[in-house]
Amino acid sequence: MRIICPFCGERELGEFTYLGDAKPQRPAADAGEDAVYDYVYLRDNIAGVISEYWYHGGGCRAWLKVTRNTLTHEISAVEPAAGAGAAKVGA
Repeated sequence: MRIICPFCGERELGEFTYLGDAKPQRPAADAGEDAVYDYVYLRDNIAGVISEYWYHGGGCRAWLKVTRNTLTHEISAVEPAAGAGAAKVGA
């Protein structure tokens, strides 16, 4: 599998680290214990198109949001994750 980084171009999968599903939203600080439990432990295992967070540690060190089909591994979109930009290499 290869990922086309918007900052570095097409790269091998080994340069990236998978974080997980980009859909779950962290509960508010005053959320109850049940909301935190659901956020941490209960995740959907979607068979199909999903948005995921990936970290390009072997390149520009940017967090990316990758839209990927979990059945075929086809990647249909790659964009910088909201609030995250490319870190300058060597900075």
